[in-house]
Amino acid sequence: MFLYIFLLICGFAILIKGADFLVAGASSLAKRFNVSTLIIGLTVVSFGTSAPEMTVNIINSIAGRNEAIFGNIIGSNSFNLLFILGVTGLIYPLVVQKSSVKYEVPFSLFGIALLWILVNDQIVRGVDADILSRMDALILFAGFLIFLIYIYRSLKTKTDEEGDPIKVYSVWISVAMAIGGVCMLVGGGYLVTENAVGIAKIFGLSEKLIGLTILAVGTSLPELATTAVAAFKKQTDIAIGNIIGSNIFNIFLILGVNGLIKPIEYPAHNHETHVEQAVLNTDIYVLGIGTVALLISMFTLGRNKIDRWEAFGFLIIYLGYTYYLIERN
Repeated sequence: MFLYIFLLICGFAILIKGADFLVAGASSLAKRFNVSTLIIGLTVVSFGTSAPEMTVNIINSIAGRNEAIFGNIIGSNSFNLLFILGVTGLIYPLVVQKSSVKYEVPFSLFGIALLWILVNDQIVRGVDADILSRMDALILFAGFLIFLIYIYRSLKTKTDEEGDPIKVYSVWISVAMAIGGVCMLVGGGYLVTENAVGIAKIFGLSEKLIGLTILAVGTSLPELATTAVAAFKKQTDIAIGNIIGSNIFNIFLILGVNGLIKPIEYPAHNHETHVEQAVLNTDIYVLGIGTVALLISMFTLGRNKIDRWEAFGFLIIYLGYTYYLIERN
């Protein structure tokens, strides 16, 4: 048991550091080829922050752990939205940019609704199997490209000097860091998934619960660190943007890529299929309700601001949701 926990923690550490190495090495190479800082941020850095979820889900997909795949994405998004914004909002009230209110949060809510429609084939289309097909995945990936275009258009007036400086290494060091980062992502992802499954078997936990809790929290650690630091620095627009952007990437990019690699069942069918559907859909509903609550909190008192009492409410909702997950298992 303690070995499983130790290896799980090591896996998360390797996973997160691997993403850092990949981003640093790839960014350095891109800068050497005169790619703008803006484009690097939209592609390399954005992919790097999603790399832990991507790696863990690809490994789960190969192993056929479909419930863990959906659990990781839905759980990670709920953790981002309710726990991370709750904690950071208690540190410092979060002022939200108008663009987030008008476009980004609604787009995130649209992604949640679209995911529900795509995976609930029995309810929506009356067919026998619920599955995220390659066509569904292609729709999600197209949504990701649309969001990427929106980000590019909203930031294209900014100059490279406005972004964080990118450290440039020699070509060989850059390549070594990028390749090493990928290897660490694969190795760390394997340690995380296999030891999480080991812990699940010991306690009799379901793949859903592991995905919604342990995997979700572990793969969201980069977002937690980034958002907390931004809140301490009172850069609250970065804090909100990081969370909403990550949630959009998780649904559209990661599930899109996973589904293109291999169609994902939601979930396997048996005599308890409809019960299982209701359970997984409940987690999507919680994520949707949390996103709506975020929109409402932005409009209270007309200040585009998440106050400490509202952040505390997010935190309480997440803790109550976690208790519900444990009891449900």
